[in-house]
Amino acid sequence: MAYIKKTSKGYQAQIELKGIRKSKTFPTKREAMAWAHDQEQSIIVEKTLSPGEKHTLRNALEKYRDEITDRNTGARWEKVRINAFLAQPQWLPLDKKVGQVTTEDFGIFRDERLKTVKPGTVLREFGILSAMMEVVRKEWKWIKENPIKDVKKPQEPAPRDRLITRSEIKRMLRGMDYHPAAPHATGTIHAIAVCFLLALRTGMRAGDMTGLTWENVYPRYVVIELDKVGRRKGIGRDVPLSKKAVRIIEKMRGFDKKLVFALKSQTLDARFRDIREEVGLTVRLPDHEIDKRKTFTFHDTKHTAATWIAKTFKSNKDISAQQAVFDMCKIFGWTDMNRALDYYNPDPEDVAARLD
Repeated sequence: MAYIKKTSKGYQAQIELKGIRKSKTFPTKREAMAWAHDQEQSIIVEKTLSPGEKHTLRNALEKYRDEITDRNTGARWEKVRINAFLAQPQWLPLDKKVGQVTTEDFGIFRDERLKTVKPGTVLREFGILSAMMEVVRKEWKWIKENPIKDVKKPQEPAPRDRLITRSEIKRMLRGMDYHPAAPHATGTIHAIAVCFLLALRTGMRAGDMTGLTWENVYPRYVVIELDKVGRRKGIGRDVPLSKKAVRIIEKMRGFDKKLVFALKSQTLDARFRDIREEVGLTVRLPDHEIDKRKTFTFHDTKHTAATWIAKTFKSNKDISAQQAVFDMCKIFGWTDMNRALDYYNPDPEDVAARLD
């Protein structure tokens, strides 16, 4: 209901409707009455709208960035990408009501992005958008269906098969001033070196290790509590440790009371790339851009570890081929056995030798 009251400054309009109170002062009574009427109608309409009709895609992206991304290990990268989406209105219909956003809108986004970036980048961006829309659907109840689900995604790029050679490993360790005989890590660079070695022996991701706590380290295995996007799982994943891996992780004893490595993911990533550059292992194209196919990354430790570990099974004649594959899946946390084909990258001459 609206109330108009004469004041020394003019006419004050006051409304109270459906739990909402507003007031404003105008020079004339007519202006005050018109404003009050418009506000009442706006409140009535607002109250009848569904969440999907109230909130825009921009609202959804901002809310997801501010309230959800910090749950994820990749929060920094997600926020960078979401801010890029918000700054490029030609990519997405940001001011469209989220309940009206369609599969076609995301198809246009895909086509526009593919003009300037590679399919792998678009797939990662789709991952963020799809996760955001699932939160919009499941947690916030703004929409009933996720329109991204029916978008035809770009073709997955061919799996990487880049292994880190032993000579490259030695050069990286020298660049980190790492000495195998040293009983304990004494600084951040040494912690990165130990992290690198442990990744090569276990296949754990960078995020697995930077989040690893001492309470989850056992004599012959560790427990990873976070999934690949940094969300805490109800049941941890057990990662068995070889005797060499045990010796490697013990070098971190005393470095930090709670965390094994006491490293942030971004610190590990940035310093690893800096050291690779310093020791001359970053391969560049003629235009000085990094040759991403030839230059190894920290994640390539997982390919290297899978290939090394698979080779160790052949020396134990009590292990069948099927059990070896199952063991690999348990070690690396794969629920699809085809993942072994992506990460196991043997030398063809080694395979040929086993045929004789």
